Amino acid sequence: MLLLAAQPQPAAAQQETAFSRQQVRLVLREAFAAILERHLEVAAPGELALWSLRGLGALDTGFSAEVQNGELRLRREGGVLREAPLPDAPLPPAEGNRRPAPPRNPADALADSLSGFYAEAWQASPALRRAGVERVMQAGFEEVFNHLDPYSRYITGEEAWQARQRRVGQSGLGLRVAAGPRDRLVIATLQPEGEAARAGLREGDELRSIDGVPVSARRIIMAAEMLEGPPGSEVSLELRRGNQRLSVVLRRASQALQPLLAELQDGILWMRLPVFSSNSTEELSEALANAFAAPTPPRGLVLDLRGNRGGVLSQAMSVADAFLSDGLVAQSVGRHPDARRVWDAAGTDLAQGRPLVVLVDGRTASAAEIVAAALGDRGRAVVVGSATLGKGLIQVVIPLSNGAEVLISWSRVLAPAGWPVQGLGVLPALCTSLGLEAARSGLQALGAGMAPMGAVLQRQRRARAPVPASEVAALRGTCPPAEGRELDVQAARALLDNPGAYRAALPR
Repeated sequence: MLLLAAQPQPAAAQQETAFSRQQVRLVLREAFAAILERHLEVAAPGELALWSLRGLGALDTGFSAEVQNGELRLRREGGVLREAPLPDAPLPPAEGNRRPAPPRNPADALADSLSGFYAEAWQASPALRRAGVERVMQAGFEEVFNHLDPYSRYITGEEAWQARQRRVGQSGLGLRVAAGPRDRLVIATLQPEGEAARAGLREGDELRSIDGVPVSARRIIMAAEMLEGPPGSEVSLELRRGNQRLSVVLRRASQALQPLLAELQDGILWMRLPVFSSNSTEELSEALANAFAAPTPPRGLVLDLRGNRGGVLSQAMSVADAFLSDGLVAQSVGRHPDARRVWDAAGTDLAQGRPLVVLVDGRTASAAEIVAAALGDRGRAVVVGSATLGKGLIQVVIPLSNGAEVLISWSRVLAPAGWPVQGLGVLPALCTSLGLEAARSGLQALGAGMAPMGAVLQRQRRARAPVPASEVAALRGTCPPAEGRELDVQAARALLDNPGAYRAALPR
């Protein structure tokens, strides 16, 4: 495990005791520029300003904010503390000039306005001063994101720093780096029998570059994050030991991997994938190759994604591709041009067209939902279980000058048929969350050539973003999310044992 030698927290991560309007303005401008340009939802600067000020009420209930006659007002305990024109209002003409002033950049207008409001609120409220500047800004952004989406958020400098410390403990290289003399980055300690120790590295070795990128003690956090990486992946290090230069390639320990579990029973290949890691596609391909190289290849397959919360998106796309020979896997759309992507299958169906059942439950999320949606929409698999979580937004991380970060939802994932995964989630062709009798009834209907969820699935596939909340609730209510159960396995086996029922469950 990679650890950092004890270092003082960066200034940006420490509790702030003074209010700097200039610094607050800079951070607000950086964050709101990203929100205005990249967030999925369009919001007027005036709305963002109002929501941000209302967030102060979470720290001091004496605050309230409103808009009246084009003026943004911040009240405290009933009285008006400050008022100013909405940030998206046009500027008045300069004195002696009939023409209006040129429009300001919206992020500049927001930052100018809010930093003034925040400064006066800071002076008026002991509660805000006790909370600290970063917590004040976080409260404002929390209210903003409450109106935009459930996954965007502001992370304070301290929280971002702590998150980096947690992340750098996952590389599995078995070494600790620290600042040495003259800004050198050195190996402080080695874990016995760790990857670095086995490669012959020694304490005191100077680390010069990581994957060809020069590093030093001045950017120790960046270096530690570069050392981090997916279990089982490789990293190239350049070091100096006295006058000797060393080059080594280390493989990060793979104990933390949650591998694919594959087992052949009664002619069915059962594959449980708990997470999409950096080598999920490799493991799946190997399991399929071994199964189809056997004297009696499988007659059907089950891909169990219950409880899979997602992981590496590219691996999810590759796993879906492993069962498709061509065509659309998924696409992402957003306001920013860079948020738009299309993923197409471009390989060979490694399962050779055998019937495939995908198991999902209420904990199946994110990248796992994308796989289930792709295989279900394309008619390559029958989805069994319950409605999934419904997380289909992709975030971009924007670092800020105070060490904090904003995570902004900038694209939504669409299934091949064009419906959004966000909110709706994946609905099964055979529902098990309504109990044993309902599942038996569903199987009987499928055996008779009728699809009990067919009309619901067609309705879902016609949905387009933004889907009204009432429609989301109605669709998901047909098969409520639930944790995986043995009934899922029994239903999958029953479908694979009855080819007619399996065909009836495929989309039409």
